[in-house]
Amino acid sequence: MTEIGFGIDIGGSGIKGAPVDLVAGKLATKRVRIPTPQPSTPQAVAETVKDVVSEFFGSQCPSSLGITMPCVVHDGVTRSAANIDPAWVNHRARDTFSETLGTEVVVLNDADAAALAELHYGAAQNHQGLIILTTLGTGIGSAMIYNGVLIPNAELGHIEIDSRHGEDWAAARVRVEESLSWPDYAQRLQRYYSTLEFLFSPDLFIVGGGVSKDADQFLPLLTLETPILPALLRNQAGIIGAAWQGRESLAARS
Repeated sequence: MTEIGFGIDIGGSGIKGAPVDLVAGKLATKRVRIPTPQPSTPQAVAETVKDVVSEFFGSQCPSSLGITMPCVVHDGVTRSAANIDPAWVNHRARDTFSETLGTEVVVLNDADAAALAELHYGAAQNHQGLIILTTLGTGIGSAMIYNGVLIPNAELGHIEIDSRHGEDWAAARVRVEESLSWPDYAQRLQRYYSTLEFLFSPDLFIVGGGVSKDADQFLPLLTLETPILPALLRNQAGIIGAAWQGRESLAARS
């Protein structure tokens, strides 16, 4: 038995989407990726999302559709804009997508979507207490889950360490730009995760983002009280989490 949802993951460079098997927690088909339009204004992005959806459904949109944004999202309104056009700040994103696609949608923060995917299908399954997921990439995205409930819009990449935002010092982008060895990068991550550990006393850390595929290069070098695991769903997590939340929102409206 399968149940199919659809997820869209919007980033600064690409917009990705695919049908998702919500029973197995995996993509039902190969994803489609279209470059994010430049400038990435709300209407331009919404039209590109429509193009992604039409690759699978033609002119008929699915009834269950979740969309992630690299933004703080409050009740369908994007309150910030990371690596995307500033026109998204305080924009009624859910309305723009719904009007362009001709169907109801749910919009959520991209790291929150990844955390939901890991909670229901990945590394956070069967874990209680406070879970902090971080995505190490261009910046550091973050999400918090407590006893299975998402605490939305955590921005832990902006915690200050030595008067600098944590993501300006420890994001995967910085490792590449500064040509840091894995041991040198692990020292920065040690300081970052030790700070989070001191402030929040979590029960589990999960590390996502593209660099998680190399987790064996740096996670064993960290010394923390808190268990720390690599994300299992990696770059598919945003699409899967968006589809899961889309299904939940559809059920709530029914």
